[in-house]
Amino acid sequence: MAGAAALIRSKFPDLPAAEVAHRLTATAVDKGPPGRDDQYGYGVIDLVAALTADVPPLGFESTGVTAPASTAASPGTGGGDDSTARGLATLGALLAAGGAYLVWRRRRRADDPPPRISR
Repeated sequence: MAGAAALIRSKFPDLPAAEVAHRLTATAVDKGPPGRDDQYGYGVIDLVAALTADVPPLGFESTGVTAPASTAASPGTGGGDDSTARGLATLGALLAAGGAYLVWRRRRRADDPPPRISR
């Protein structure tokens, strides 16, 4: 959740904290009973939607959230192919970032001098 909030803050630096939280909850994929519940909260974070959807400011929730044309699912498809592609793209980005971190960390450790042995 903190990482998602940081990404939203990086794209919208002037957005107040309450609006960042609102953007996350308004674009979450609802699981379980409709609305907030004890098991799933507001749902599962959809980071792509949180970063790209047209989310109205707090106080205008009744107008709904509309995703941009590039991420909106076509009628009748249920969004299966689109959401699968977004999920795979997100997974690939996370794996690439993790791999880059591991390479950086290993190279950094290789530059460290060996520990001193005191006698």
